[in-house]
Amino acid sequence: MSERRKVFELFEAQKDYVADRVRSGIEQYRKGYADITVKDSAGNVIPGARVKVTQKSHEFKFGANLFMLDEMETAEKNETYKSRFADLFNMATLPFYWDATEPQKGHTRYAKDSEKLYRRPPIDLCIEFCRQHGIEPREHALAYEHFVPQWLYGATVSETKQAMEQRYREIAERYADKIPTIEVTNEMSWGLDRGRTAFYDAPDYVEWCFKLAEKYFPANQLVINEATRHPWGDNCRPTDKYYAYIEANLLKGARIDAIGSQFHMFFRRENEYENTRYFYNPELLYRHMDLYANFGKPLQVTEVTIPSYSWEPEDEELQADIIENLYSIWFSHPNMEQIVYWNLVDGYAHLADPDPEKIKASQGNMTLGENYYHGGLLRYDMSPKPAYYRMKDLIQKKWHTEEQLESNRNGIARFKGFYGTYDVEIEYQGKKVNREIRLASKGVNRFEAVIEL
Repeated sequence: MSERRKVFELFEAQKDYVADRVRSGIEQYRKGYADITVKDSAGNVIPGARVKVTQKSHEFKFGANLFMLDEMETAEKNETYKSRFADLFNMATLPFYWDATEPQKGHTRYAKDSEKLYRRPPIDLCIEFCRQHGIEPREHALAYEHFVPQWLYGATVSETKQAMEQRYREIAERYADKIPTIEVTNEMSWGLDRGRTAFYDAPDYVEWCFKLAEKYFPANQLVINEATRHPWGDNCRPTDKYYAYIEANLLKGARIDAIGSQFHMFFRRENEYENTRYFYNPELLYRHMDLYANFGKPLQVTEVTIPSYSWEPEDEELQADIIENLYSIWFSHPNMEQIVYWNLVDGYAHLADPDPEKIKASQGNMTLGENYYHGGLLRYDMSPKPAYYRMKDLIQKKWHTEEQLESNRNGIARFKGFYGTYDVEIEYQGKKVNREIRLASKGVNRFEAVIEL
């Protein structure tokens, strides 16, 4: 085992436990049965019909942020980015950072033709891309103190609330019917040095933000989100900071519909081993998910970064191994419903300077923050890393259902598959019919198909 490979040791030590829990969890919570009844136009059931079912997409959401949409330095890289994104993901996180959507008071950047701002493509452009490729957009984030616009710095609680309500109203009017998941608050546990308005210190910050979101987004899923160390690195007890403030705000009447947790491994290479012991421990990962499942809410891994630290084959293979294990563990938990990788491409992360020479220099150079430069699934030249192919193999092959069936004497073809959307092709006596069905985790999965004989 290489020196760096030691970070994988707990996955290896617990591999039997992981394999058992992953296998049973996925089979129990990610798959279900569907009945397809084949009939003729008179309503008579047809036994012996051939039925082929092919999964098209997952109900579970696998995504990444869409911050580099049309932000690359060449048209070729932009097209590759869009192609690679659409080929893998069914969810995209959109940049609703307040300082980017309203950089000057009253001047918003939602429209497709808005002025350029690096890593902050206009929301309408993102929505258009998602609609074209059948990708569900995700909002990030309504209230995030670190990215309030400068014109609001030093504002009073009253002034901040007034401006925030205007922001909620505008976003709801434009996007409430287009974006199911609304991330209401993000990273509420930062120190006081991150506060830029008096409202950040107000005792009703989270409660007020969620009650306002319920007013403007009554039909949307409202999500709370927090930085890595609190949901995954605390003591795994109901007294943990994140758990306690979720519980407190639920008791105050905040409608928190889902619980989001980041998973950024932003550690220097020389400190990776000691700093990941708690995060790369499968038993602890399950314990933390089990703890937050006590709320009876869906769980979401909202931002994931697993650095490869370089483009050396061994480093990239280890990144892929870690991602495969983490995704399998998360996917197998009954309460998990979304996993969002953060930056698709190396070299374009927050705090990384997208300069080719600096990207090249970052190889093995600790001072340039290789976790920012090498945390993607694609290299800077847009070629896929092993982690991209590994994730694609999981989502589209290992966690994928295709079946060849025959309707029984009651005209029913039954199959068990991963929850999601399917193409169904039915053939009988030379006649064919095609339809689409949605095998859902909630509801009755009984369908009919009619063949004109």
